[in-house]
Amino acid sequence: MPNLNPNRSPKKTPMPEQLPQERIHNFLEVPKGYTEEMAVEESRRCLQCKKPMCRTGCPVAVKIPEFIALIAEGKFAEAAQKIKETNCLPAVCGRVCPQEKQCESMCVLGKKNEPVGIGRLERFAADYEREHQLIHLPTKAAPNGKRVAVIGAGPSGLTVAGDLSLLGYEVTIFEAFHRPGGVLMYGIPEFRLPKAIVEKEVDYLQQLGVRLELNQAVGTSIMVDEILNGENGEPKYDAVYIGVGAGFPSFMHIPGEHLGGVYSANEYLTRSNLMKAYRFPEYDTPVLLGKNVAVVGGGNVAMDAARTAKRLGGENVYIIYRRSQEELPARGEEVHHAMEEGIIFKFLSAPVEYLGDEKGRLKAARCQEMVLGEPDASGRRRPVPKTNADGAPAEFTIDIDLAIVAIGGNANPVLAQSTPGLELNQRGYIRTFTETGRTSRPAVWAGGDIVTGAATVILAMGAGKAAAADIDSFLHSHDTKWL
Repeated sequence: MPNLNPNRSPKKTPMPEQLPQERIHNFLEVPKGYTEEMAVEESRRCLQCKKPMCRTGCPVAVKIPEFIALIAEGKFAEAAQKIKETNCLPAVCGRVCPQEKQCESMCVLGKKNEPVGIGRLERFAADYEREHQLIHLPTKAAPNGKRVAVIGAGPSGLTVAGDLSLLGYEVTIFEAFHRPGGVLMYGIPEFRLPKAIVEKEVDYLQQLGVRLELNQAVGTSIMVDEILNGENGEPKYDAVYIGVGAGFPSFMHIPGEHLGGVYSANEYLTRSNLMKAYRFPEYDTPVLLGKNVAVVGGGNVAMDAARTAKRLGGENVYIIYRRSQEELPARGEEVHHAMEEGIIFKFLSAPVEYLGDEKGRLKAARCQEMVLGEPDASGRRRPVPKTNADGAPAEFTIDIDLAIVAIGGNANPVLAQSTPGLELNQRGYIRTFTETGRTSRPAVWAGGDIVTGAATVILAMGAGKAAAADIDSFLHSHDTKWL
């Protein structure tokens, strides 16, 4: 394709946003998205490389130059359909994927200037198709008579279901919650990913023929073996994919974590998002509304919790992170938005004790100051306690009435413990033996956070896509060898 814009801007086309002083009082989405004119302008920055490196950075292999070229031509709905050839959740990915570390990090234009705003363009195309009611269902393969069960309606499970449905499989998703979406629904706040967007993406999969069985906690109400063998009136499935995430909360095991006012980020965000505490009094969900709030951690979940607490009335909201700003694992965009909203960052700090009042309620946190030592296994410099000149620990106390612990999640052991022969690793995550997610149990695949530990939405989707291709290959192969 010819060079579309020889006078391209060195910077991305700016995206309109809510002003910080406005958005801290509502849960409306912060970025407002591109207009048609903005999208065309940004799309014409693309070099249309003959060997597009951006595609190598995408875990779900989106045809990036092709969909951008369609936007440049004003074919917005066609651009969305091009994305959906490999990605069934484009409106989600355009909002929450860390493009700066993936596709955009590989953009040739980014070597000297800002890369093309691939994520912004993906969001625009998906939103345009939806808002103009131009949803197009692709041609599906003929039914092949095989059934696949997917456990978990999060990003990994939804991806497996969408891909296999297009290949002619009868797919049923078993979801423990009363609403599908997984972390997209209970973990990511409305101001970053509106739930109506998630619902529309799920609706699209249901139009493809994917069935949803909600309020089905596999491992308690139904077992994996029952699904595979067709016991207790259940139809027999040919394969099972486990994509239940890693939502079991982690704590630091320091004194005072039992006090009233200490939440896990998982519980706090679930109450706010899935149970809609942010819409009080319409939804009377019990959640503590702290005035002085400390969020422990430095990832995207910590940013989500802190920004949620601010919107729920927090006057002083702190991020307590044991490393420096340079080591923050959260997306730069989320950190930027948090700082704009007045979140106070306490770097090189870690709580060592929560202090309570006579009624057992949180009133303060005692924190240890840290310094950075030698790099650890992650490649980042390890935080070590700082001491004063007299050798005593360098500490400070901060008055708080709410603490939210956002230091990662663990695997929920219920499903694994109820599935004989399913091997786990030392941390309790499901062990897979191929890059496509085959487990120690024949006909059982797994992927996403339940395998890797807490990671990104797009990496979970990539795992689901790889598993779907392998499931299809295996079920059509005459080779019965499993591992």
